[in-house]
Amino acid sequence: MKIQNEINKTGGFTNLELLAKQVVEGFISGMHKSPFHGFSAEFAEHKVYNNGESTKHIDWKLYAKTDKLFTKRYEEETNLRCHIIIDNSSSMHYPEVKEHHLGSLNKISFSVLATACLMNILKKQRDAIGLSIYSDTYDYYTQEKGSERHHQMLLSKLSQIVTSTPNTKNTDTYTFLHQIAEKIHRRSLIFLFTDMLQATSSPEKLFEALRHLKYNKHEVVLFHTFDSTKELNFDFSNRPTRFIDVETGEHVNLYADNIKENYKKAVASYFYDLKLKCSQYKIKYVEADITKDFDKILTTYLVERQKFV
Repeated sequence: MKIQNEINKTGGFTNLELLAKQVVEGFISGMHKSPFHGFSAEFAEHKVYNNGESTKHIDWKLYAKTDKLFTKRYEEETNLRCHIIIDNSSSMHYPEVKEHHLGSLNKISFSVLATACLMNILKKQRDAIGLSIYSDTYDYYTQEKGSERHHQMLLSKLSQIVTSTPNTKNTDTYTFLHQIAEKIHRRSLIFLFTDMLQATSSPEKLFEALRHLKYNKHEVVLFHTFDSTKELNFDFSNRPTRFIDVETGEHVNLYADNIKENYKKAVASYFYDLKLKCSQYKIKYVEADITKDFDKILTTYLVERQKFV
């Protein structure tokens, strides 16, 4: 992947908290026209009624409006522990972006904004949020807390990594997922943002590390972050181009069309294997295509929260 050194000079989000709030509010507005109609804007007042549950907490007024059964959920039932993990290696800073905004995102800024959106919802729920960031080192860790001070600290850290220098930082996903799994002791809902690209470990080792995250009965959601235009469809002009591995610095000169079909087959095969392994390990796999919006991320949160509590 060709990427210039000028990426180090990119500007971060002007106001990450405000942007995340706008994205969430837009999602909530659209949600009332979706299958999730009937949930409150806080996503915490009701849950879908399951056959066999007690009927005493069914909200019959809501049933009259929606023709669907929901039960009232009380505050002590809603609190959960959520840990968000972000891969901050060099490959996550692809493609080169001069200014980060909704219409111009690379993999790391997509992951950061998606995380800020999830935090916005979790904050309203009074849920505890923890954060881990890794690259070639375990860059950052904080345990799950729910205070406003903690929330602002996380937003500040997220803003920093968007503009962090990504020069040849290898991904050590295998090592650090194992370490993170050992740190999270109480049952939690875990979200992982990564492109699952690593030069030093085999796919089998990466899958093994993912499975370790299920340790202690955690619920794990993998947001597989990628640029479908470049990384999946290999949409480059057919002229002599130098493709540089941003994590190792190695490069190759070639015409894109000469390898496009083989490349697409190899990537499709890897994506298929990844989905299959996640299914085997009961990990929720979500395609987080940075060329699309955040609805899939937030809808997945709703669904997984319903399962978790």
